[in-house]
Amino acid sequence: MSDTSSMAIGAGAEASGSSSTAIGANTFAPAPPAQAEAPAVKETDWKAEARKWEERAKSNSSAAERLAEIEEASKSAEQKAAERLANAERAVADAEAKVIRRDIALEHKLTAEDAALLDTITDETTLRALAARLTPSDEPFGVRAPKPDRNQGGDGGSAATLGDQFAGFFTKQLGG
Repeated sequence: MSDTSSMAIGAGAEASGSSSTAIGANTFAPAPPAQAEAPAVKETDWKAEARKWEERAKSNSSAAERLAEIEEASKSAEQKAAERLANAERAVADAEAKVIRRDIALEHKLTAEDAALLDTITDETTLRALAARLTPSDEPFGVRAPKPDRNQGGDGGSAATLGDQFAGFFTKQLGG
């Protein structure tokens, strides 16, 4: 085994050749070849992208405004009057609904927070049902104990007052 470039065997033996392999208790493998660095991936400049999209949005908004102006100019006087009438009718309907909601809230003595819940409901029957449900009651919440029956447990006669019971106790004690 005079060829040291092919293989070295033994404890701690290392080959001195360029492509050798050591076998034994301490095995050393040749160092892996240095890997070439991967080309750097270009990172996205998010600020530049945001600026680009912002510019596009601005140009689109100006185009949308111009389109609205052109459509408005092409409308006839009758169409414009009809739109104004429809807007006015919608405003009146909204005001009437608000008055109804406030009347129901006052009728049921609701707090401002509870009355605000009524603002999202459009059906008057549902409004009244919710307002009745939200109406504050005089009784405390929770389980109520039954009212005592003063005639219960007696001999069927009239209930004696506390003073009568006290007097009866003392007459029995004094032997009367």
